[in-house]
Amino acid sequence: MQYGPAVRRRKLGTELRDLRTRVGLTSIEAARLVGWHQSKVSRIETGSSGVKPADVRRLLDAYEVRDPEFRELLLILAGGEDGGGRQNWWHAYRGVLPAAYRDFISLESQASGIRTLETSVVPGLLQTPEYARAVTRAAVEGVPEDKLDALVEVRIARQDVLRADTPLKLNALLDEAVLRREIGGPEVMARQLRQLREAALLPQVRLQVLPFTAGAHVGVTGPFVIFSFSSASDLDVVVLDNLTSSLYLERKEDLQAYVEAFNALQIHALSPEESLDYIAGIAAGA
Repeated sequence: MQYGPAVRRRKLGTELRDLRTRVGLTSIEAARLVGWHQSKVSRIETGSSGVKPADVRRLLDAYEVRDPEFRELLLILAGGEDGGGRQNWWHAYRGVLPAAYRDFISLESQASGIRTLETSVVPGLLQTPEYARAVTRAAVEGVPEDKLDALVEVRIARQDVLRADTPLKLNALLDEAVLRREIGGPEVMARQLRQLREAALLPQVRLQVLPFTAGAHVGVTGPFVIFSFSSASDLDVVVLDNLTSSLYLERKEDLQAYVEAFNALQIHALSPEESLDYIAGIAAGA
């Protein structure tokens, strides 16, 4: 269990080392090809130091990596462009976003799919602006209005991944408590529930409700997010949020455990069609 930036550096380094060995180069030979000292290649491959996107491009060119999606994925791990070709738009909010949150957004922008279990609030990718404001105000005590505005802007800007040319696939499990917890007042909640129903109809969104009648289940231990990457499954990662930071799990056994937990929860949850009806019933006051 580590913080996001360290995980990403090590994952990037591992991929670059595998690419180098695949083309039959030693670290000394690779360094000579790009005009570096061998120690720089070693530091990058072990994840002991950060690496600029331009340096990753030089290595990928030297290793004759042509796959554009795979190149883009490694560049985003190095802090390059997001999946839409935009230079890290969230950097404009560097003054208000914690480093762990910026790292989360970076991964989110490049992921091909997200599986998320939410037990308290609506997933950020599906929140209305009013709901996002109410959640943020409650989570960040005493936040000034200008910073609150910026945090809400970021939350809504993140949702662009669902409207990209190749949209992110979102698979969300919502505990019934998410739907019944009145955040922002009745009108805000009514609009939020309506938006959830609309989002659930999108082909890239699968939404299921875990009703209270499902009883105790593995999800009661807390929410989690699983990021998946189509170009390299070894880069998949689980994110656990707490009050002050996000923790990242990337060991294969950890990933497998959370994937199995998510699959089990889907069995206990209502079907997407039943979930739509269930949300409509709650919105109607059931």
